[in-house]
Amino acid sequence: MWCRVLASRTRLLPKACWRTLGLEHGDKLSDALQLTPSDRLAHLYPLYTLQENMTEMLAVEAKKDQKKLLFVPSEAELQQAEQLFVEPAGSARTHMAYVSSAERIDHAPKSTVPEVCFLGRSNVGKSSLLRAIFSLAPNVYVRVSKTPGHTKKLNFFCVGRSFLLVDAPGYGYRAPIDFTEMVSVYLKTRQSLKNVLLLIDSGVGIQPPDRAIISALENMNVSYTMVLTKSDRASRRDLFRSVLTMQQFIKKRTTGCFPEPLLVSSHTYAGISLLRCFIAHVTGTIWKST
Repeated sequence: MWCRVLASRTRLLPKACWRTLGLEHGDKLSDALQLTPSDRLAHLYPLYTLQENMTEMLAVEAKKDQKKLLFVPSEAELQQAEQLFVEPAGSARTHMAYVSSAERIDHAPKSTVPEVCFLGRSNVGKSSLLRAIFSLAPNVYVRVSKTPGHTKKLNFFCVGRSFLLVDAPGYGYRAPIDFTEMVSVYLKTRQSLKNVLLLIDSGVGIQPPDRAIISALENMNVSYTMVLTKSDRASRRDLFRSVLTMQQFIKKRTTGCFPEPLLVSSHTYAGISLLRCFIAHVTGTIWKST
């Protein structure tokens, strides 16, 4: 019964709804602001909406563990972050672009700006998420392959002079033979690395390969944040279970992980504005007001 209620209260806006509003994607904050208050909240802050309903349906004892979310920036801050990912009109120089690829850390571009690395199992939706993040800059091409494990190198993308985003090869199925050497050395030695976004499929939750990577990140004292992908594909039951399990896992089993996961959909763009803002925040590009 609670699953049916949860489904009705935490729906992610499908693309058909955007077309009804005369909007193509819903990837801009201005699109979200045209939604009803409840739909706008669910689109911009999907975990907040989900947790509100989780709190209502949990037993009284479990409610004690449900705390106020730490990262809920204002719409003004979301707008400020979004501008970092928009190519300025009439700009003579490219603001955002693919920089280079590297098979080894000594091939990586020298960086004097902060970096955020995207890491996840093969087929977790990493390339699709990067494409959604860069959707407002059509000149940035991120290839999305139907074959898992397409990414074989560390791919670097610049966001103006503010920071770099790094697309790492997927681990697990079809991972590059030299994945451990390539990625581990990068994580250990890259001084400009500020945060790792560890992508987890919301439909299946944390799997054994994810636990191995989490253990490695903890041992290397690398700051990281768990991001639940494909939230539009997961059933409400699976989404509820994944979030609850992940919250408990972060609380009891990690020290270097950001205390709450982020929830996104590359298909509906739910949570993408928030993720852009989070990236801008952890790189020190903008500061979330308290």
